[in-house]
Amino acid sequence: MSQTAAQPPVTTDRDRLLHDLETLSEVDLIVVGGGASGLGVALDARLRGLSVLLLESHDFAGGTSSRATKLVHGGVRYLAQGDIGLVREALRERRALLNNAPHLAQPLAFVMPAYRPWEVPFYGTGLKIYDALAGSASLGRTEWLGRAATAARLPGVNAAGLYGGVQYWDGQFDDARLALALARTAAAQGALVLNYCPVVDVLHENGRVGGVRWRDALDADGRRTGTVRARCVINATGVWVDDLRRLDDSARGQGTSPMVAPSQGVHLVVDRSFMPSSEALLVPRTRDGRVLFAVPWLGHLILGTTDTPRDAVAREPRALPEEVAFILNESAHVLARAPQAEDVLSIWVGLRPLVRPPHEDEGGTKTISREHTVQVSPSGLVTVTGGKWTTYRSMAEDVLRHCEAAGLLPGLPPCRTARFPLLGAPPPAAATVRLTEPPGLQAYGTEAADVLALPGADNELGLGLTAAMVRHAARREYARTVEDVLARRHRMLFLHADRAIQAAPAVSRILAEEIGSDGDPEAFLALAAQYRNIPA
Repeated sequence: MSQTAAQPPVTTDRDRLLHDLETLSEVDLIVVGGGASGLGVALDARLRGLSVLLLESHDFAGGTSSRATKLVHGGVRYLAQGDIGLVREALRERRALLNNAPHLAQPLAFVMPAYRPWEVPFYGTGLKIYDALAGSASLGRTEWLGRAATAARLPGVNAAGLYGGVQYWDGQFDDARLALALARTAAAQGALVLNYCPVVDVLHENGRVGGVRWRDALDADGRRTGTVRARCVINATGVWVDDLRRLDDSARGQGTSPMVAPSQGVHLVVDRSFMPSSEALLVPRTRDGRVLFAVPWLGHLILGTTDTPRDAVAREPRALPEEVAFILNESAHVLARAPQAEDVLSIWVGLRPLVRPPHEDEGGTKTISREHTVQVSPSGLVTVTGGKWTTYRSMAEDVLRHCEAAGLLPGLPPCRTARFPLLGAPPPAAATVRLTEPPGLQAYGTEAADVLALPGADNELGLGLTAAMVRHAARREYARTVEDVLARRHRMLFLHADRAIQAAPAVSRILAEEIGSDGDPEAFLALAAQYRNIPA
């Protein structure tokens, strides 16, 4: 069952997928949610021989899982909080992720500039501990840097008052394309995977969860619905897990206590010229105790992030003016040329599904653990939430361990995902991807030749996106809308909203040729305006 480059790409014709769904009566496992945790569970379960159905209400990674800071990391901040177990697990999983998807994830050096004399030995010692915890999974050795070396590795850093710095290693990745690789790998192994297919109800039989009712969200008449029975149903809907839990609880006449305390993270993208480095900058403690990143990614520079508690769980959360001001003000302290609001090319916001503590205090979401939680309800609904992208694989393994312990999926064979390359993955030694550089064919790994063989390979629509890539997205990557293409199959919306607006008409025309739908360009233009406009 291992994936090889010679395997033909799996097509994603929606009519065929819906026909398969409509004729499906029962499976071992239904996963609700197509983000990091749900996709990880689907692949793990399928590799253990289970029949698997995954349903996503919108697009894969359409929520939090496409809006990360693009870092594969062990959690330096968690080390400072004393959460050694989480750090050790994340460092191990960091290495596994980079090995299984070297076309989508790679090591990245970080430099902490020091503006006070005690910072170099203090942070350097902590990062040596970080190295020691990584052990054989280490990506590189921590180095203490002088003033000149720090300025050389971070061109564009503010040299005034600079004492030196510390360099250490973590990783970076393309979150949305990794999610897509997981979905397509699970499908290639025999799972039935669909986006734009929300679960509208949880079925109960004799007081136990026995399946779901689904609806095709792209059916204008709303009549394409059905039910599928299952031995086990996984609720992996991220910040929306409480919605499905309410359906389960209401069937038993019970109320629902929320599990999730959403936290909002804002990211600003500016031109790479503000810090033309192949290494990232990290300020471990800003003036208000938060963390600031400046990360080179796909030819641009990401500045972030915030950690703001939010009550609402909007599909498209909006940045608060004070969050933008925080990022710009803190950037001005460490960059020689301080970015202004007018320099921002794209602004995007992710909601973290942090697990609500039993007794909430007033510490805010910075003090809430990033560890995941798995809960099995009295009726057998399995809910997973919390965690982070880096540990998606071990989270999935833990979910199935809980399913087995609860008797929902007894007698499972061992997990196989620790060393299972995702679709398109070349051998790690042969990977040439550089996620600091502008986007291109490198993101397709061993599938690059398949993309080049499609019409329009020489017709660039902007920022490395070609007409052939749009056709590939429609034929083999589940893309149904202009947003799917420009936000997640290609990352143009996240890099430069104006360029995405310019490319939208051409993408819409190609989608119309490929799938018979224009991909709702009007909705995309409204969304892109939100990514372009800085809140006042």
